[in-house]
Amino acid sequence: MADAKPKTSPKAIKFLFGGLAGMGATVFVQPLDLVKNRMQLSGQGSKAKEYKTSFHAVTSILKNEGLGGIYTGLSAGLLRQATYTTTRLGIYTILFEKMTGADGRPPNFFMKALIGMTAGATGAFVGTPAEVALIRMTADGRLPPDQRRGYTNVFNALVRIFREEGLTTLWR
Repeated sequence: MADAKPKTSPKAIKFLFGGLAGMGATVFVQPLDLVKNRMQLSGQGSKAKEYKTSFHAVTSILKNEGLGGIYTGLSAGLLRQATYTTTRLGIYTILFEKMTGADGRPPNFFMKALIGMTAGATGAFVGTPAEVALIRMTADGRLPPDQRRGYTNVFNALVRIFREEGLTTLWR
């Protein structure tokens, strides 16, 4: 009876909760990510800097795009977390369990590092298309109206990028 393994949640449930946790965080972080992206792009090329501070960026976005404007790209941020976080956690868990010894001894430090790098690289590869869509969607509001792409959601962005610019553009 003492040798009985404790009951744990199925792997799929762990991955689901990991992905949902990342998506929940995105709902709160998205406005900050939008401001960061806009500030990084501010003043690119020959244009003068659009924003002096983060606060100035927030007030300007709210004034010009409304309350919904601060959540531009939310669908892409959610997809990024759903793909990147879930893939990363899933790959890590699977590899960690495969590398655990028959006696239950966990992998050594270097093997854990290799597992983490593999999981991170795989997650980054899977999540990059959503990241490309996110950057495009958050940057759209700073373009002149006649140059805006006007993506309606992340799936619209991904399909249009693929059709208009080719598959490899999703991993730029």
